[in-house]
Amino acid sequence: MDARTEAREFLMSRRANVTPEAAGLTVTGHRRVVGLRRSEVAMLADVSPEYYAKIERGNLVGVSDAVLEAVARALRLDDAEREHLFDLARAANGAARPVRRRKPKTWVAREGLVRALEVITDGPAFVRNGRMDILATNALGRAFYDEVFDGPGQGNLARYCFLDERAKTFYPDWEKAADITVAILRTEAGHDPRDKQLHDLVGELCTCSDAFRTRWGAHDVRRHGSGTKQFHHHDVGDLTLTYEGLELTAEPGLSFLIYTAEAGSASQERLNLLASLTAPTADAPRHPVHGETTTTKE
Repeated sequence: MDARTEAREFLMSRRANVTPEAAGLTVTGHRRVVGLRRSEVAMLADVSPEYYAKIERGNLVGVSDAVLEAVARALRLDDAEREHLFDLARAANGAARPVRRRKPKTWVAREGLVRALEVITDGPAFVRNGRMDILATNALGRAFYDEVFDGPGQGNLARYCFLDERAKTFYPDWEKAADITVAILRTEAGHDPRDKQLHDLVGELCTCSDAFRTRWGAHDVRRHGSGTKQFHHHDVGDLTLTYEGLELTAEPGLSFLIYTAEAGSASQERLNLLASLTAPTADAPRHPVHGETTTTKE
């Protein structure tokens, strides 16, 4: 995931997604390109065609924020795509997400974080990093994602989605879940293009899954903060759950996610049933975690 190559392919893919009509341009004659021409993006961004061509070749060194904003507007980037472009520019200028701080290779959940997970009993709750490793869960979260831990997923949601056939049952709309999974990883690649573990994960998935490789080439990115998802759990059936994702201030790069069901709904009854089926015994560990420790580079 060379930063220059990533920037070039991202900008080309976004340009191909914008029609002249959407950009407010009049179309005349035969067009040999899908989407906008480079010269049209340059005009819309108010930069010279030569300068935009340099940018689209992936050379973002020294490009000002004002120009990046203009390019983002010309390409009609959404918030997640705009942030990705700025992340790529920071990487090109030698600063991969400077707000993050390096941590030791071995990550262990803090006691306070463990307690925060444990007090959530009505829905699955878990902590994950940008590579989609599940690092810690509450009891219901472990039961909810049991297949992620006991098969090819190895505690990683992306591996589970693309390498475990059971995922196509767990996610009733698997195509959408797969799109979101890859977009999250693409976003993380922009945040820290030097993350070797992410490089290794992407390489593994590209080798083992045609579906992943095709989606990875689309260069889609997205935020993953809140919404509603459909699941089918092998023990309790269909679930409609809303989720909220919170960034951990004390653990930059980690997200705390909570799934909940509407009070009194069939989904809440099924979550309650799942909780009763997996109630911990007296000698069970206090908090299911992806291994006792895990490696991270947040």
